[in-house]
Amino acid sequence: MPMASFYAARFFLQRPLLRLYTTTVHPPTIREQLTAGVKNALKNKDPFTSTLLRSVLSEVYAADKAKGPVSQSTIVSIMRKAVARRNEAIDQYTKANRQDLVDKESKEATALAAFLPPLLSEAEIDTRLRAAIEAEGISADNDPRKSAGKIMKAFYAAVDKSGVDTPLVKQRLDILLPQK
Repeated sequence: MPMASFYAARFFLQRPLLRLYTTTVHPPTIREQLTAGVKNALKNKDPFTSTLLRSVLSEVYAADKAKGPVSQSTIVSIMRKAVARRNEAIDQYTKANRQDLVDKESKEATALAAFLPPLLSEAEIDTRLRAAIEAEGISADNDPRKSAGKIMKAFYAAVDKSGVDTPLVKQRLDILLPQK
């Protein structure tokens, strides 16, 4: 055995072994989930799902081109708007007695909703609003309009806007805001 390889082998055996893997697992992002959904739909030869998810991804890519890489929150809001559009179409098709189109749109809405993270519950919204009211030091003596603006700013600084139902937050704030 040549001397150089002997020392190389000895050096290798004396070093601690390095790990070449990580133990932390990050959950996939919405973009990754949509891309994986398209791949699975193509593998399973499901044209309905692949077309639906591709249409949502095209909206995401268009937002990327317009603003640069968009955040997770923006993708979620794009998807929520897509579900809302389908729900509006369901209402229109129901008024027009087009049950076949109602079924198609409702199937699309439920398929997209499966990819969305859940919204904050009413109790969680109340808890966060109360914390924002306390943090801002709002009392019944303050102007309600200025107070509401400060509270909403503090609330949305702590909470992702795409994870809450905005009209519900406004409704709960009107209830929780101290009155004169």
